[in-house]
Amino acid sequence: MEYTVQKLALLAGVSTRTLRYYDSIGLLSPARVSSSGYRIYGSREVDRLQQIMFYRELGVSLEEIGELLASPDYDADLALRQHRAKLLARRDQLDALIANVDMTLAQREGRATMSDKMKFEGFKQKLIDDNERQYGREARARYGDEQVDKANAKIKGMSEKQYAEVEQLAQDVHAALATAFATGDPAGELAQKAADLHRQWLCYYWDSYSKEAHAGLAQMYVDDERFTAYYDKDQPGIAVFLRDAVRIYTGVK
Repeated sequence: MEYTVQKLALLAGVSTRTLRYYDSIGLLSPARVSSSGYRIYGSREVDRLQQIMFYRELGVSLEEIGELLASPDYDADLALRQHRAKLLARRDQLDALIANVDMTLAQREGRATMSDKMKFEGFKQKLIDDNERQYGREARARYGDEQVDKANAKIKGMSEKQYAEVEQLAQDVHAALATAFATGDPAGELAQKAADLHRQWLCYYWDSYSKEAHAGLAQMYVDDERFTAYYDKDQPGIAVFLRDAVRIYTGVK
């Protein structure tokens, strides 16, 4: 079956402007253009749009989607299985949060008891899922599935006290970095204190620590624009400053 822009937009629940934009960036071009100038989409384009929408639902950027779909190794069947696994994981996360709300209500109404640890189970799973969605592919490529799975298990097993400590450490790292950055000296005492706080923060997540892995992660903060944007959101240049401080701290170039 064939569709015009308007009909495909209605079918998929997207705007015609979106489809035209996808065409302009080469992400989803029509099968042909009619003699009247209408974009015409066929079954192949419908399937491609479905894949695009799956990836968008999972938070993948349009640029990354284009690279994935253009890869000679792209396997549509494998992609669908991966979509399914990620969506099931998201459903599990939502189910955990719903169960958490239900249990909390039951406790407040005197119908059940709830340990402090139970109060945070759903949120820890959300943290794991969010990290997987945003950085999982890069982390697994760099460190391997086993190390990432161990890190996720460590997060899930955190006590309320540990969870609070790691959240505070994250704030301490940013505060220490901001202070050290003002000195402009990544080898200085303040910068080295920030690098040590960063190591302490990592140890809450990593199964084991190594100087090489620490330096490698700091380099990724510079190489990956998402990490750079996270650290540079308050002041541009902090990601590079942290990388340099960690290199000096670990002695790894």
